[in-house]
This record gives sequence, C-alpha cells and structure tokens, in this order.
Amino acid sequence: MVRLFTLLLVLLSTGAEAQTHALGLEKWKEMEAAQSQVVLLNNGSGALPIIKLPDLKIASVRFNYTQSPLFDSIANKYWKLTGLNADTVKTRAVFNALHDQLKLFNLVIFQLSASTPFDPPLIDFIKDISGSRQVLIVITGDGKNLAHLDELNTPIVWYENDNAFGASIAAQVLFGGVATSNRLKTAFSKKFQKNAGFSTRKIRLGYTVPEAVAVNSEDLQKIDSIACAGIEAHSAPAVVILLAKDGEVIFSKAYGRHTYNNTEPTRLDDIFDMASCTKVTATTPSIMHLYDTRQLDLDSPISRYVASLQDIPDKKDIRVREALLHEAGFTPYIKFYEKLTPLDMSPDSSAAYPTKVADHYYLRANYFNAVMWPVTLASKVETRGKFVYSDLSMYMMKEVFENISHQKLNEYVLRDLYLPLGMQSTGFLPRDRFDRSRIVPTTENDNWFRNMLVQGYVNDPGAAMAGGVEGHAGLFANVNDLAIYYQMLLNKGIYGGQKYFDSATVSYFTSRQSTVTYRGLGFDRTNMDKREPDDHRSDQAFGHSGYTGTFVWVDPKYNLVYICLTNRVYPDDGKTYGVSGVNVRGLTLKAFYDAVVKTQQ
Repeated sequence: MVRLFTLLLVLLSTGAEAQTHALGLEKWKEMEAAQSQVVLLNNGSGALPIIKLPDLKIASVRFNYTQSPLFDSIANKYWKLTGLNADTVKTRAVFNALHDQLKLFNLVIFQLSASTPFDPPLIDFIKDISGSRQVLIVITGDGKNLAHLDELNTPIVWYENDNAFGASIAAQVLFGGVATSNRLKTAFSKKFQKNAGFSTRKIRLGYTVPEAVAVNSEDLQKIDSIACAGIEAHSAPAVVILLAKDGEVIFSKAYGRHTYNNTEPTRLDDIFDMASCTKVTATTPSIMHLYDTRQLDLDSPISRYVASLQDIPDKKDIRVREALLHEAGFTPYIKFYEKLTPLDMSPDSSAAYPTKVADHYYLRANYFNAVMWPVTLASKVETRGKFVYSDLSMYMMKEVFENISHQKLNEYVLRDLYLPLGMQSTGFLPRDRFDRSRIVPTTENDNWFRNMLVQGYVNDPGAAMAGGVEGHAGLFANVNDLAIYYQMLLNKGIYGGQKYFDSATVSYFTSRQSTVTYRGLGFDRTNMDKREPDDHRSDQAFGHSGYTGTFVWVDPKYNLVYICLTNRVYPDDGKTYGVSGVNVRGLTLKAFYDAVVKTQQ
C-alpha cells in the first residue's frame, strides 16, 4: 500500500520518475477501476462539483484517512486547501478545540475511512460544523459505515477500495476534474438504498496517466532527456513542463534547481516570470473581454480611447487591430533604462522613490509619466502595414483597456479571470503575494540596469520601470495555472462551469487575422510556410513565447495544451555561458507532438 501511494503521488504530483508503458497501463487500469466505484450521494442541491472558488477557505479534516496526503495534493491543484489531522480527536473538549480551529474556514471536507471511529461525538461534530458552513464528506470502505451518516444531508463521495487511486478520483470528483454517474449496487441503510447516487459532469482539468489518452509513457521519456541535456548545456537551471491532452494533465515534471549553484530544487508550483507570454495571458484576454462586451471596436483608432495620441500625426489613425497584429509600425523596443541617471535610483524606499525594481533598488516617483510615456509618444512609426514585432503595441493595449474599463489591468485579470478560474499563483507583482522562495530567480545581472539578483521582479526593464505592470511583460505564473487558462481557451471560453468569453470571440482572436503573417489577434500561430515536414503543429494552433524562457501552446486539432517554463536568461542573459545548443522549448514541444501523432497513425 505504501509503495502504491508513493507511485501515484509521484505520478500525479511531481512526475519525477520515468515510467514504462506497461506500468502506465497498469495505473490507468487502476484509475478506471477507482472511477467506476466512486458514488456521489446527497447531492440534490447540486453542490458538487464545486463551481465558485475565489471566496472559499477550505479545510480537509482527516479522521484515520490514510490517503490524506495524496487527496490533499490533488485537491490543491484546484484550490488552496489546509489539511488537519484529527486522528487522535476523541473527547468532547478536543472536538470543541477543533471546532474553534476551523473558525476561519467556510468549507470543511471530512475524510473518513473504515478505520474511523463512527461514534456519537464525531457524528455530532459533523452536524455541528455543517450547521454553520458548507461541509463535504469523502468516505472509503465497504459501505457499511454509510449507515452512520443517515442523518446528514451533506454531499458524500464514497468509494470502496481504500487506495491512492480512489483518493485521487474522489478529489477530482469534488472539483469536476472527473465526471461520475455511478449508483450504489446494494443498499447500506434506510437512506442509502440500491441505485442511490447523483451524476456530475467534467468541468475542469483532470490528472491522470498518458495511457488514459492513448499516449505511450515511454514516448514522453524523451522530454526528460531534453530537459536534462538543456540544463547541462546551460539552457536554463530550472525547467518545468506540463502536457495536457483531451482535458487531462498527463505529464507534469520539474527539473534542475533554481540556479546553477544552489541547492533549491525546482518544484512544480514554482512561479516564473512569463515575459511576453503576458501579452496573451493578461493583455489580450482583457481586450477580448472589451470586444466580447461590445465596449471596443477593433477597427477604431487607438486614439479614440487614448487621448494622448489624438494630436500625433503618425499615431492618431492607428487602429487597435493593427497593434494586436504587430502591424502598427510602432518602434519594436525602447531602451528606457538608457535614460536613467544616478538621481533616478535609490537603495532606500521613500515617497520620492516608491517604485521597487529589485531588492534594495528603487526608482523615483512618476518616472513612467514624466519620462517613459513622453518618450513612447515621441517614438517614430515607420513600418505600418508590415509585421514588426513591437512591445509598444501592448503598452498601448494596456492604456486602451484601462481607459475603457476604468480598472487597472493587474487588478482586473486577478479578480475577474485568474482567481475565478482557480489560478492561485498567477498575477503581477508576485512579491506582494508570495514568499520569495516560491519564485524562480530570473537573473543575477540583467545587463541593462540591475547588476543584482532579480527574483520576483519583472525582468523586462521597461515593465520594471513602469512599476511591474505592463501590457507586454510583468506577469508571473506556474504551470498548473497556465494549463487551466489555456484549457479554458481550448474549451472556447468555458471552464469550471463558467463562461469567460463567447466561443466566437476565442475563435476570432486565435485564428489567422492577417494577410501579412499567420498571426491571430495578440496570439502567435503556426507559420505554415516555414513548417518542416516533421513539424506536426496544425494551422489551428496558437500560443506565444517569452524572452525569459517561457512557452505556451494550444493545438485544437490534437486537443492539447503545452506549457514550458524556464529561466533561460539566468544568470546574465547569456553573457557567461553563451547561446545553448539545446532548444528545450522547441524540442520538448516536438516530442509531445510526436507522441500524440503516433497514437493516430
């Protein structure tokens, strides 16, 4: 049993060990068996699967439930959960103490098993807790103990075989990662009769093995080799890769360490600087929202929404659509840091120096409005109508969004997009929300204006000098969160039982919208003219890359999501180690495609 739990925890939580196809098939068979056993009871109110996440404060309370670590690790992929061990709680006084310990939680999951002592104090405790907040029960065993729960009306997820596979399925049922339609095959009590049970649908990502979607685990082992070779060749010290297929996360692994010379191992929940992936994970969806709600006309001039452009001859007629396609003719990149003087920076924070760009390094107040924005407005437009990739396009899109919505970009995406989706670790300004140890260092010397460790502050100098929030860079995220967001786009705007965008809007922005390139609106796409014979990316695929070593990719043809996060610019953007000969992002994406396409041959 211990070995079984360890194997499944590795498989579904860290993916740290390669597995054979035979072992994958064995695990998939066990997962199928567990899924065929799970029964949902007392769900007449439709409480499960859980839909709304942001306001939930969840505690899982274990009473002799040995699979608690695995259950909690899976549940935490959907929303933050705090586990409490109540194995030794027996007396009324200790139950009362536990009651008070749960005061800040509005959802309590009780984990029960055949070893749980179903005595009156426990049942009374569950009744008491359910009277003041939402309660869910997960119970495993032969079913006889269901009779002890006859007086409860709270939803119950029951499965028979007390093993790690059942715990994983039960956790996924709560959040809609797995659908269920099973019924009790026999009567266990007056209330829980034969054929009792409720059906639910799958509304979120599930977590399983490659064999569940007909992919051979051995075909994905090449990804391990590429990632490790990349680290050895100094492509990046830290690499995290996640693969999803058919709505299931089938591969999720972390490689290396945060830096080349420390002992901090890379973890699956590590947070990375997304660089230009910000464009399609924050700014473009904000513009999609305005388009979706008919607040924005893509063919209107940017100056309609950003008044500063109205009296600038070469900018006043540039349309929103042109900026999203990178055909507006904006200057590709402005080296704002070259305008810094010693008086602009300070090692100490104050009202005069409030903008933190690194630890113990602050920029003077109002620098963006006083220096950066005027320089941006004065920059020349020289290539309009041609594709010239420009960060300034997304500076402009941030201004468009904020002028129309009257909301800050970072506040909108966090409140209205990321947290409702269940993206717990994504957002701008991560040092305001997370411990520094969770954030992978980006550089020790950015070769621009910070000859120091940059960890949790955006690497891009323009975004950093603008306060850490810009349309082209500034977002930080981890792989699981990004898988959720891009699965939502693959689902045409729906995820977790909620609609975020109209399906037509998603299709419009992610499809080809240019006669000059294959790009969509904001999104990069497959360049079919330059595709090699063994390149399986379809003409439906879309995504983006980031300068820091990030890459997100979705291909509707194959129903896949690929996420690769690295800190490739560490320690000094190639100054020490030069250009690596291992393209971790491109090679691992190809390995994923090869494994998927092989199943269709």
